[in-house]
Amino acid sequence: QVQLVESGGGLVQAGESLRLSCEASGSTAIDAMGWYRQAPGKQRELVARIRNGDGTNYADSVKGRFTISRDNARNTVYLQMNSLKPEDTAVYYCNIVFYILGSLWGQGTQVTVSS
Repeated sequence: QVQLVESGGGLVQAGESLRLSCEASGSTAIDAMGWYRQAPGKQRELVARIRNGDGTNYADSVKGRFTISRDNARNTVYLQMNSLKPEDTAVYYCNIVFYILGSLWGQGTQVTVSS
């Protein structure tokens, strides 16, 4: 059974950086990998997504500050978050779309940015 394990969240001050990681166990072929976030009282929203072939898209609010990347050999997706702002505070979820298994979600990791 494939599972997603997230790491890298935490508490930082505005302007600092964090790097999130999400590793998929097993060796199932992967299509897209992405990060979403959900702040209290708000809907879950797309932060960044990377397709097989490295096509990427970002939410307008994080363009120029966040970078998504993937390591296919490790079945891992990363989110480098720079110049963090208090409004980036949320639970961040990775989402991986497998060719056979479909879409799976990570357990979520809390990112808190203090002003």
